[in-house]
Amino acid sequence: MKSMKLKSASAKEEYFGQAPNVFVGHYGYPKVNVGFLNVEQYTEQDEPLKWSREDKQIPEIVDFRTSLVNSNFQHDIKTFSDRLIQMGQEVAMAARPVDMELKLAKKPVYATTFNQDAQPHGPNVRLKRARITENVKVDTRVEKVVDDTDLKSAPALGSLFRKGFDEHFLTKLLSVGNLGVKTDRKLVPTRWSITAVDDTLGKQLIKELKDFPESDCRVHIGGYLGNQYVILFFDDLWSYELFEGYVPLLHRHGAEAWDADYENYNGRTEYAKNTVGGYYAARLSILERLKADKRQAAVLALRFVTEEYTTPLGVWVVREAVRKAMVAPPVRFGDRELMQRYVIELCKKRFGFDVTSTLARQSRLLKNLKVQTRLRKWL
Repeated sequence: MKSMKLKSASAKEEYFGQAPNVFVGHYGYPKVNVGFLNVEQYTEQDEPLKWSREDKQIPEIVDFRTSLVNSNFQHDIKTFSDRLIQMGQEVAMAARPVDMELKLAKKPVYATTFNQDAQPHGPNVRLKRARITENVKVDTRVEKVVDDTDLKSAPALGSLFRKGFDEHFLTKLLSVGNLGVKTDRKLVPTRWSITAVDDTLGKQLIKELKDFPESDCRVHIGGYLGNQYVILFFDDLWSYELFEGYVPLLHRHGAEAWDADYENYNGRTEYAKNTVGGYYAARLSILERLKADKRQAAVLALRFVTEEYTTPLGVWVVREAVRKAMVAPPVRFGDRELMQRYVIELCKKRFGFDVTSTLARQSRLLKNLKVQTRLRKWL
């Protein structure tokens, strides 16, 4: 990994670079910092789905992200007349990183900046001047949705998602105010827009899968970068519960170290404050698999964060870890009790932790499944 000192030594105040993304902060809201994430020579610095496909590991990902300078300026969330904001909207729409000329207030001093849910990046430096030096290439399907100022953001996101645009790209569009009814458009802090996209797409998928028959009983197992998932599908109507725990804390404090959130068939009315963005990211990946299978299920997900996850990289890691679990061949069972016994033994063996009390006493989903089973017996 190239050292921070070497990067700082070669840094410039004025240079030609490439911007793959825009970062919108949340401090000072509604007047926030907006920054072009840029690097002199782009080499995968903003491609989390590709990193996952190629099984990139933490040191390489941190090196990618550290290279990105956040050349920022302050702006109100509802004003779009400024040329810098308009350039940010172009960058977000672009089919590839945009060539730019940038002048900063000072030379960047390289260090990694971490943000909850969003990916880390390199130094924050005030922007003095910026100019796009190419004709930005935009997919006509994106252009059509962005130009439709009567289309609400939720159907806009759903339309592009169904056309194959991934959630990482859609987050960029939403964050810089490219989507929605014209009078409602505004800048959305990046960390908020990530969860908004996951939640919006998830709700649309839930609506679709409620018309599907119930799944069989099965367990999906897998993960990425020290985030391991054990996910139980029960043969029932849609509901979802997520438990998250850091393995060393589970060993020290037992089941009390879990964070958990739950939704029944009718969904949530409040933000998942315990498991936050990871709740919606994991749910989206699970729903993608259910839609592909044309099934619905009651889903209980157990996330084990191991000591291998040494650096917080953003909620995309959750989404990709669950996707890896979803594509792995599941273990199928003839009944629910047998499946739960299997999971208890699996977790003891892999993580050294007994989930018996979690399943028996803490899970709201399992309690509700027992009640529903009794009601069904008399129908």
